[in-house]
Amino acid sequence: MKRIAVLGGGESGAGAAVLAKVKEMDVFVSDMGTIKPKYQQQLERYGIAWEQGGHSEAKILAADEIVKSPGIPDTAPIIVKAKQRGIPIISEIEFAGRYTTSKMVCITGSNGKTTTTMLTYHILQKAGLDVGLAGNVGNSLALQVAVDPHEVYVIELSSFQLDGMYDFKANVAVLLNITPDHLDRYDHWMENYVAAKFRIIRNQTPDDAFIFWHDDPVIAAQLKQLNVESRMLPFADEREQGCAAYVDGGRLAFDLDGTHWDMPTSELALHGRHNLYNSMAAGLSAQLMHVKSDVIRRALADFQAVEHRLEYVRTVDGVRYVNDSKATNVNSTWYALESMRDPVVLVLGGKDKGNDYSEIEQFVRQKVKAIVCLGVDNSKLHAFFDGKVPVIEDAGSMAECVAKCKALATSGDTVLLSPCCASFDLFKSYEDRGQQFKEQVARL
Repeated sequence: MKRIAVLGGGESGAGAAVLAKVKEMDVFVSDMGTIKPKYQQQLERYGIAWEQGGHSEAKILAADEIVKSPGIPDTAPIIVKAKQRGIPIISEIEFAGRYTTSKMVCITGSNGKTTTTMLTYHILQKAGLDVGLAGNVGNSLALQVAVDPHEVYVIELSSFQLDGMYDFKANVAVLLNITPDHLDRYDHWMENYVAAKFRIIRNQTPDDAFIFWHDDPVIAAQLKQLNVESRMLPFADEREQGCAAYVDGGRLAFDLDGTHWDMPTSELALHGRHNLYNSMAAGLSAQLMHVKSDVIRRALADFQAVEHRLEYVRTVDGVRYVNDSKATNVNSTWYALESMRDPVVLVLGGKDKGNDYSEIEQFVRQKVKAIVCLGVDNSKLHAFFDGKVPVIEDAGSMAECVAKCKALATSGDTVLLSPCCASFDLFKSYEDRGQQFKEQVARL
């Protein structure tokens, strides 16, 4: 009987454990932290042995294979020891892919991948396909493969998940963009991060498709060094030869397999330049799944925005409050600021991942009247932004932050929580940060 050790008892790990159990493997789950009650109950229901608050090294290092949750870095001591012993270490996505022949629509990028994943899933659902949502959103792919299989899966993949994939194949691979992010996990070397993102086209054949942003300089440079076997379907800001989707005046246009269709950009449910890219990528993915253009058009028009991504909260005393807590890197905040039309009180801060704030400097000078730094250590923010905005203040909690924003904003302004940084200094997650923001705004 094959022995599987699963490191991490969250959505990914618990799902992988259930799949291993269903496939009659000897499985053991170990988590250095605390496993949430719902996952404990899931493991107990399937009779899976588990531990929390530490690792039993002897059990883990006796495994034939280890399934590692994406949040665990390769530098973790137990991972280092496992590698020294030659134990294969894979991701939950890789593990799940072994036990399904379903179509895989996989989406990655530094920014926009959650929105694009949800939008693609929405279109396929609207078309009546048997589709599952997995990866960083939805339920664990492994759990779905084990107990609730679907004919098609739409999967959001981070670079961490891609790192642990070897034989898995995306039938449709989407690469939205690449900007510096998570460089602390890649030895602060951009080339390592880029290589991780491009693992999404690993194992693709000429029967598969690769959708990507034609105008991204990092993607363009990397493509010059690669021999891509899959069908390449770029999308672009404007009509370019060979592009399968593009913006043509005030219309979003698609040219694929001899079929042309378009729709006014004003009818799109999602606004802003970045959402044009997301809509093009989702539309192309759906066409490759044989969804008709009229269905795609309707779905692009009635989609509901993703929580914590440029989410309108409410207007108080003429001031709009917008929750963009999911903006955990500089480029995400660039897109948020690009879409702003009113004077902005901007909330920045959190765990800095090696950020270069010069990317947003021009927008900050043009549009931001005040910055509130929300974090444990705001020194890097002050070093860069002091003197570039009229007012810059600090806050050590969300309640203090929202109170300062209220005092700084006047009617006609927008208070924008778009932090540029990870949330883990003051909050459990970006969702927790966004939820606290909404709760405090609701109290105004």
